[in-house]
Amino acid sequence: MSMCGIFAYLNHEVSRDRRTILKTLIAGLKRLEYRGYDSAGLACDGANQSTLVVKRSGKVVNLEQAIETHPELKDFMDTPLSNHSGIAHTRWATHGPPNEVNCHPHLSTPDAEFTVVHNGIITNCRDLRALLERKGCVFVSETDTESIAKLVKFVYDKKLAASDGEKPDFHEVVEDTTSQLEGAFALVFKSNHYPHQLVATRRGSPLLVGIKPNLEVSCGQLPAMIQVHKMEARRPYDEADGSQLLATSAATTATTATTAPSTTTAAVAAGPDIIDLGASGAGKAGGSLANRVPSVSEYGVGEPVEYFFASDASAIVEHTKKIVYLEDEDIASIKDGRINIHRSKLRSGQVPQTREIKTVEIELQEIMKGKFSHFMVKEIYEQPESTTNTMRGRLRPDAAAAAAGGSQVVLGGLKEHIASMKRCRRLLFIACGTSYNSAIATRQFLEESTLLPVVCDIASDFLDRQCPIFRDDVCFFISQSGETADTLAALRYCKARGALIVGITNTVGSSISRESDCGVHANAGPEIGVASTKAYTSQVLVMILFGLTMSEDQVSAQPRRAEVIQALQELPGKIQQMIEMDDAIKLAAARFTNAENLLIMGRGYSFANCLEGALKIKELTYIHAEGILAGELKHGPLALVDSDMPIIMLLMRDSSYTKSINALEQIVARGGRPLVICPEGDIPTIGGADAFDAIEVPSTADCLACVLSIIPLQLLSYHIACAKGLDVDCPRNLAKSVTVE
Repeated sequence: MSMCGIFAYLNHEVSRDRRTILKTLIAGLKRLEYRGYDSAGLACDGANQSTLVVKRSGKVVNLEQAIETHPELKDFMDTPLSNHSGIAHTRWATHGPPNEVNCHPHLSTPDAEFTVVHNGIITNCRDLRALLERKGCVFVSETDTESIAKLVKFVYDKKLAASDGEKPDFHEVVEDTTSQLEGAFALVFKSNHYPHQLVATRRGSPLLVGIKPNLEVSCGQLPAMIQVHKMEARRPYDEADGSQLLATSAATTATTATTAPSTTTAAVAAGPDIIDLGASGAGKAGGSLANRVPSVSEYGVGEPVEYFFASDASAIVEHTKKIVYLEDEDIASIKDGRINIHRSKLRSGQVPQTREIKTVEIELQEIMKGKFSHFMVKEIYEQPESTTNTMRGRLRPDAAAAAAGGSQVVLGGLKEHIASMKRCRRLLFIACGTSYNSAIATRQFLEESTLLPVVCDIASDFLDRQCPIFRDDVCFFISQSGETADTLAALRYCKARGALIVGITNTVGSSISRESDCGVHANAGPEIGVASTKAYTSQVLVMILFGLTMSEDQVSAQPRRAEVIQALQELPGKIQQMIEMDDAIKLAAARFTNAENLLIMGRGYSFANCLEGALKIKELTYIHAEGILAGELKHGPLALVDSDMPIIMLLMRDSSYTKSINALEQIVARGGRPLVICPEGDIPTIGGADAFDAIEVPSTADCLACVLSIIPLQLLSYHIACAKGLDVDCPRNLAKSVTVE
């Protein structure tokens, strides 16, 4: 796994003092710190076209303090710079411990001829390292990324010698470099040889570009010049002497360039902004070219513009909402204030020949803590709103449904595919971690409402087994970020076998959302805390809505549908009731603060929350917690029960309610005193408060009880972690987005 944050900033003919530039880089890293917080570093312009690199282990604040006192920076903070490029990185350690030597950016040479920041894992880094060491390169770190920094310098020198000293284009150097890399990566390069230029590329790891022209553009149309060039297939290097490394020559490269024309204001209003990769005149949005609007590609030297590269849109939205999501193998280069996207025709495949310049809808306040001490508790408290947003426009009151043709549940992203889904062989739900638990939470309802076999798989295990997939399967891929590496790999595996691919993500423009045939956006809003909370409840609701959609024409299912729809409409208010119990839940958390182990038991619809609650406890408190299916109690776990074992029992009213009461009685009989989470008013029914402590939740439909009963588990894990003095938003060894297997 590798989960790091990349941020880069380039200002062209926009005057910014060095302090502002560095603050921009640091602020970007702070927005991305959820992706990794072992160490952080940046590279900025120094004196005489040099590059200054600053790195620190620990959190971004350590880097910020180092910059303030850096001898080469502190006296020049107010120096205005009209043109500048800087790259920055926050790391989650994979190769080598989190120290300053292993921290990014990595350098090609001590004088930083080339610097690079990287998110991902290079699987052939040992081979590259051995080859480059034979060529005389000296490595100082234990990372895979340093091999990229050394390799790009090797490529540059090779191409420079082959062209009799004529400097190659920066993007060509990067393309030849990345053609030798195996694995997954997002990369941004900076070089002393190419001042005020940046080149970025990706394969399997997310990367996007934010564009901020210092110019009023009435329609927001920002097309850019695109080059598509043809290059030889990668030739592997010779294992003995490396003589075949990067054997492509400039003579084999044919380049065609087009500038996507700007469109009329009316045309832009009708559709998204476009970056065109076509070779001849493609990219016209239609209509007359009268009333031309200035575009990025038309900016010559002297036109002001700013660019931002980032792993996530949250790092960019405070600067601009105009964003381009790069596709795998895209190489984006910025030179003289112009952005160019290059692709090899050899690798184009099914990749669209255009890039939309999208307007992201994230508001700055959504990614700030506000009055809360941690992002996690803020996101727990946001669940009445996030669940409302998930259902908005999809769950319609009767009057609105009648006006729309009688449908009370509408999932627009799936509408065209529902008929074929009803004829499918089976439904597969493939995910990791919390997203997998959300699939388990809805499996029983989906089986009931679709009358189809439902399979839930952990993505990594699914790939290990090479599970048979058929053309009449429907495969759902669930991911908060939409970039989860195992889930994305499983998606591509199923897509190659002809299955219908459905994405459920919380991130617009993510890889899963782009590569799916259809899908649903969870609409939970940005989630910054590493431990997922509101995304879980929104994912559950999306799948419940899907089940309701599939059962719409089943006459026998109508009473059940009416019950669930009514419960959905009442759900946000009942979530708010649970949040108002926070003080009582905080008191209940005190009994678990010094625990070393914790069992969470339940069955039926509650089992998924046993898994999810145990995951939250592990993530945040570092207590060994285990989610146990109560039906398996007598098959081993009962041996763990005694008066000293902390136990939480989920006991909700569903078809397994009586059996769950039996499991509770067995625990109490063996000296256990569990904390029971149960419907309000049920304490006398299940044995009385003398035998156990209890948290009561409002009553709702059985398939939605998991949305309410997860709230106390989320708050319990939060309060236990706070009582132990742990970093709730940044738990050790973890990061938010798992973008590499």
